[in-house]
Amino acid sequence: MYVIGKEEADAAARVIESRRIFRYLGKEKSQGELFEEEWSSKIGADYTVAVTSGTAALICGLVGLGIGPGDEVIVPGYTFMATAMAPLAVGAVPVIAEVDESMTIDPADVERKITSRTRAIIPVHMDGLPCDMAAVMRIARKHGLGILEDVAQAAGGSYDGKRLGSIGDAGAFSFNYWKIITSGEGGALTTSDRTVYERALLQHDSACIFRDYASGITTPFFCGWNFRLSEILSAILRVQVGRLDGILEALRAEKRLLIEELHDATAFRFSRVNDAEGDCATKLMLLFESAQAAKTFTERMQAEGIDAYYVINSDRHLYSNWDPILEKRGAHHPARDPLQAPDLAVEYSKDMCPRTLDLARRTVGVPTNPARTPEGTKELARKIRRAAERQE
Repeated sequence: MYVIGKEEADAAARVIESRRIFRYLGKEKSQGELFEEEWSSKIGADYTVAVTSGTAALICGLVGLGIGPGDEVIVPGYTFMATAMAPLAVGAVPVIAEVDESMTIDPADVERKITSRTRAIIPVHMDGLPCDMAAVMRIARKHGLGILEDVAQAAGGSYDGKRLGSIGDAGAFSFNYWKIITSGEGGALTTSDRTVYERALLQHDSACIFRDYASGITTPFFCGWNFRLSEILSAILRVQVGRLDGILEALRAEKRLLIEELHDATAFRFSRVNDAEGDCATKLMLLFESAQAAKTFTERMQAEGIDAYYVINSDRHLYSNWDPILEKRGAHHPARDPLQAPDLAVEYSKDMCPRTLDLARRTVGVPTNPARTPEGTKELARKIRRAAERQE
């Protein structure tokens, strides 16, 4: 969480005081509907479906793309486990691909992992860093695959001048406590494809058929779930949307200053960024020559009370720690578990993506802070340099 305060408290209070706390208010636009309109405008998509989490957004996005049993969905090996769990929730199988030096999905490995069962790719804009969307989109169009962008950690970022979440067929966002903008919990799906939107809408609300907008839906109704976002959280998000560009501007300014101060450092190099202008700049990612150098740097930073994110220790964000998937427990009941299918063609192991593990062992992220002063940022750069250079 970067910035939150009285404006969000006042917005939540207005909802409570109005006593109109249900998502659907008849002819009066609800906070949820207003947020959806504002988020569509911010991202540059025709439609938004507000949901309860980033995981819910991923599930609704896959349903929107028509993904289901027998299908394979390619995901990167460095992302929160929910990215790989979402395909299982719709009956599909996640296929894990390598990341490259940008710490985002490796397009070359994506193409190697495509089979006759592949139906979609989920490129994850991890740590606020845009994927190589030109390459990913080229591969997807070549093979007729759907693209669901996972924008959980990169709200407001862009690639080639387009906001992330508006490039593929759909984009899934998270607004939980750890994200760039937040309502504590929450998510959204964006798309400009009417069919994807209608399917996602039906999936996110099992009672959709009774809603006022149902008369405009042409997709045959099916039984969905309940991922409706509350009015209070929607009201908070409307305030947060207004803060987004200012937060990104401050994060980017700090990262530019850190890079300027550290441009001649020799103990590490900056991780590759596919679009520097579109980078959300939530972390300065440093790539070391060896795992030991990265580990020692992390320990020295932490000993000084400075947050340092050592990727190999990122727990459920690294595929080798996805025990339910590696051990093929994809659902509560074997009859609903795609990983128990007798014709399953996908195998998992902790060492299946060696390049991802190597990069994770050599990469450290230093979080940026939009509230830090330039003097504080320069002092941080000096501490980074000292922690790194002592091991040369």
